[in-house]
Amino acid sequence: MASSTSSLILPSGPTFSKRSAFTTSRGIGRLRIQCPTVRCLIEEFRAESVSPREYEDQTTQMKRRDIIGLALSISSLVMSSSDAKGAGLPPEEKPRLCDAACEKELENAPMVTTESGLQYKDIKVGRGPTPPTGFQVAANYVAMVPSGQIFDSSLEKGLPYIFRVGSGQVIKGLDEGLLTMQTGGKRRLYIPGPLAFPKGLVSAPGRPRVAANSPVVFDVSLEYIPGLEVDEE
Repeated sequence: MASSTSSLILPSGPTFSKRSAFTTSRGIGRLRIQCPTVRCLIEEFRAESVSPREYEDQTTQMKRRDIIGLALSISSLVMSSSDAKGAGLPPEEKPRLCDAACEKELENAPMVTTESGLQYKDIKVGRGPTPPTGFQVAANYVAMVPSGQIFDSSLEKGLPYIFRVGSGQVIKGLDEGLLTMQTGGKRRLYIPGPLAFPKGLVSAPGRPRVAANSPVVFDVSLEYIPGLEVDEE
């Protein structure tokens, strides 16, 4: 029985001593089934050579994931940095009633000063009627601080502003400036603090702060007067 059992385990060929015929696997953390020394050594070598490869494959995959994650993180940081730089750039150019050529012409246009302290220059003199006090008017406007930065504009809303002129629905300087305009005209109003915003305006995204009783500049165009359009030339 002993020789029969031995013949099933031992390979054909040279004989081995009982002492050297069996060994246990090394570095595998569990007892391997007894086997001939040569076979065990081969299997042990395979086990030790395959296992690190699998480990390297897993490590490589982990490294790839880490690299991809790092690349995405760097990309997001670059985009955030770009956004931060963009936030420090001047705001996007907004529509205006007076372009660069108009600004040059205004330099030589005569300035009119009223008793209230309101000053204005006509960009274009209209040919239509002048609005009576209390009448509704449709006007476009671009409101700016003295530096030229816009804080409000009907052009951005896409519709003219309709209100009753001379009725206190707008600031005093705008009321006064429109009452002497003709329909179809454009005018730049230099409005002093007492005729502007007594309480000021708080800042908002894309809009500068307007200090209380500080001067402002309005470019305004008198589009039409509801009910008086037929009188326009």
